[in-house]
Amino acid sequence: MKLVDIETVEPGQTLGKTIFSANGTVLLSIGVQLTVYMISTLKRLGVTTIYIDDPQFRDITPDEVLSDETKQTVINQMSETFEAARSGKEFSTKAISQTVDQLLKDVMRNASVMVQLSDIRTADNAKFVHAMNVCILSTLIGVNMGLNMIQLKELSIGALLHDIGKLNAPEVQEGKSHHAWRGFELLKSKREYSLLIAHVAFQHHEAVDGTGEPRHVTGEEIHLYAKIVAVANTFDNLLSPLQGGRAQLPHEACEQLNALSGTKLDHDVLVQFMNIVSIYPNGISVRLSNRKIGVVVGQHRGLPGRPIVRIIDREDEDTVEAKEIDLAQHPTMFIDAVLN
Repeated sequence: MKLVDIETVEPGQTLGKTIFSANGTVLLSIGVQLTVYMISTLKRLGVTTIYIDDPQFRDITPDEVLSDETKQTVINQMSETFEAARSGKEFSTKAISQTVDQLLKDVMRNASVMVQLSDIRTADNAKFVHAMNVCILSTLIGVNMGLNMIQLKELSIGALLHDIGKLNAPEVQEGKSHHAWRGFELLKSKREYSLLIAHVAFQHHEAVDGTGEPRHVTGEEIHLYAKIVAVANTFDNLLSPLQGGRAQLPHEACEQLNALSGTKLDHDVLVQFMNIVSIYPNGISVRLSNRKIGVVVGQHRGLPGRPIVRIIDREDEDTVEAKEIDLAQHPTMFIDAVLN
């Protein structure tokens, strides 16, 4: 499959990856033949890119950390939880715990996978996909940093609920109007949760140099869980800003994160993040330094900037030759541009 701009999609092309609705149900299934109506509906819903089936790249799929079943469960649970929080009702800590257990099983089973945040976002499901992505990234960073299962579950719950304070604006004490305060107050009232979970919501906008919010704490005053979620949250927000603005490509976002190392973001956490994320996801079109154009088809863990690229050369109308270039084996060659 290939990742393409929605504006280039034509009727008759086949969807290469399932798109979920805001409540976790399937909006469009993989394999459906796209119609003019479907394409225009996706545009109206705010979709900017989709995966399409391409015969020359049919064997290429994004590496997935979560199964579609788990994704549906997580998105549906976040929909229910956020709606309860928005309306001032109690949400089910037990249901969230069970959802995280399911997510952790998938993460531990696929802990060696390079993360590619490939789920298509719509205006309706964006905040739920964001919560899921931050949770996936945070949990894998935690695995790399040697956290045990109790710690990973605390981190995962905190990551899923890091923005819970954005969903309502109850009366708060003076100086405590920041959504991090609201999230902290809400989560610390849940007797089933440790205070560390509440601190993820409380501190995920703090910066190691003390310029963050809401308390301007520094370095060791920020809990490791919050430092991890800060990196994951920043990365996913750069890919798909919830408040608008230009969405960055993964390699652009990684460059920006590295520029924040040691000031806004924790250096050690960033090192582990770079070990688990795919800078050039499978299915993305790129131009190499030799001017050849191809599609990324494979990854190397620990070498995120050196993927495998499939080049399609047309000798003539009847002769097509496919050649794969492993950039890890060609140190003088590099990706010159992303073309999606």
